[in-house]
Amino acid sequence: MHVLVTGGAGFIGSHLVEYHLSKGNKVHALDDLSTGSRENILPFMGNPNFRFDEVDILTWSGLEKAAAWADHIYHMAAVVGLFRVLSDPVNTLAVNIAGCERLLRAARSGNWKPNVILASSSEVYGSRSSVPFHEELELAIGSMRNLRWNYATSKLANETFGVSYARKFEMPITMARLFNTIGPRQTGRYGMVVPRFVEQAVTNRPITVYGDGSQTRCFCDVRDTVVALAVLAGNPASSGEIVNVGNDMEISIKDLAELIRKRANSTSPIINIPYREAYGEDFIDVFKRKPSLDKLFSLTNFKHKWTLEESVDDLIARTRDILKEV
Repeated sequence: MHVLVTGGAGFIGSHLVEYHLSKGNKVHALDDLSTGSRENILPFMGNPNFRFDEVDILTWSGLEKAAAWADHIYHMAAVVGLFRVLSDPVNTLAVNIAGCERLLRAARSGNWKPNVILASSSEVYGSRSSVPFHEELELAIGSMRNLRWNYATSKLANETFGVSYARKFEMPITMARLFNTIGPRQTGRYGMVVPRFVEQAVTNRPITVYGDGSQTRCFCDVRDTVVALAVLAGNPASSGEIVNVGNDMEISIKDLAELIRKRANSTSPIINIPYREAYGEDFIDVFKRKPSLDKLFSLTNFKHKWTLEESVDDLIARTRDILKEV
């Protein structure tokens, strides 16, 4: 099988590369390395089944040929992370929306129809507070005066493109709404909470909780996420569907900080940082974010393998190993 992964040197993208190479598939990864890292895919560079191109998906002339070659396409290329979204809101919209539309046009231009997974986000559920979120909910994105919703807007546009292409051109496209994915290779540089907490705990520095920490999230290990995406990609019943992908075990951010401190045997104090200090502007957080996974389970036989505690323990061990090498 031939697999194309845009954003293939990024956090989730590199795990998709690793998963499909382990299955003996041929994998072509694209990334401009703006947030992805060559280090993420360095272990695969000598694999004859792997090819990597450092390119801009908005301008690369080889996209149609790459899409025509692929059996499965995972579109993971995007501007991600709240820090980047807030600092570069225009580029967030331009890259995320135009990149997706160009990828879909390329996928349609070939002589056949590859299975396409479009990575969407739980951010599209906006400021809703009633959980769990299921895919048929009417969406309520917050005021456009707050730039944090630019990412949600771009991902909602991607979903709309995906549904439209699937219906008009009968293309096998699935929109996966990803909920807080964690695991190896994720960086806290752009606002991701778990790697930031882990690094702070391991080094016994203060664990910085933004806001009062009462906001809740559900965290899914990336190694579970990529399996769920692969199962959806190979399932005709998921074509044209929007599907939540994540874990439904809910935890508050303050309890997450306590959990990580305890698992790391850390002496780090836990301190609260006001949103304005953290993000440089008034920030409206989402109080709860929990997926309904009924649709995922009804479409697939997917089962989670990683608990939050296991993921945290693994990340603590990996972070300690990395710090020993520095």
